[in-house]
Amino acid sequence: MWNRQSVGVVFPAYNEAQNIASAVAEFRALAGADGLPLVDGVVVVDNNSTDGTGDLARDAGAEVVVETKQGYGNALQRGLSEIDTDIIVLCEPDGTFASRDIVKLLAYSEDFEMVCGTRTNPGMIWDEANMKWFLRLGNYFVAKGLEILYKTRSLSDCGCTFRLVRKDAARRMQGDLFVGASHFLPNMIIAAKMNGVDFIEVPVSYKGRTGESKITGSWLGMWKTGIAMIWLILAYWPRFLFRVAAAQPKAAAER
Repeated sequence: MWNRQSVGVVFPAYNEAQNIASAVAEFRALAGADGLPLVDGVVVVDNNSTDGTGDLARDAGAEVVVETKQGYGNALQRGLSEIDTDIIVLCEPDGTFASRDIVKLLAYSEDFEMVCGTRTNPGMIWDEANMKWFLRLGNYFVAKGLEILYKTRSLSDCGCTFRLVRKDAARRMQGDLFVGASHFLPNMIIAAKMNGVDFIEVPVSYKGRTGESKITGSWLGMWKTGIAMIWLILAYWPRFLFRVAAAQPKAAAER
């Protein structure tokens, strides 16, 4: 609970048996200044795992839902639609993020409907993290392209899962969330901009992960995801411009 608002955490999970129980336990153990639990519930979206991820998550105290449509974006969309808390926090269950950083996101939730983490601050990237200079710069430049084309607030990381969104904002964005694969996160930023969801970025710690990343664990995976992100940003831009143009006469008529 944060300022009398319920807080829920969503983990997308595909074969995360090595760390899923620890991730669930860490977030469930967080307490606020009053000593009460900070997180009211954890939802793990089991995306066709074959290693018992779902059972381990359930034993650790999470609610488990199964998403049979394979893909990182499909899992996150399912989690956003399933969880029923005032504030929704998306995170990875692989140990890359520090659970205590949720407080950084929550601190801005009174002023912004969405708060996105950024992993591009060198001082907050652990030595063992998979965020070398080429990956950090790639994230930065794709994020800047997104920022310029869609006229968003300052962006420095297009691929950080650790982010917060208010339930009502998530519901407004739902119609524009359609990416089922690993380039879902820029889709979420675009959907926010198209639906008037105000957001900000805050730096979060980024650590080494448990196991190998399914997205950035290889050069091929990194290139495929980066190209898919760029393609999405460019391909959806005309629709964004049309939406902006269509909204202008309506806004003028309401004044």
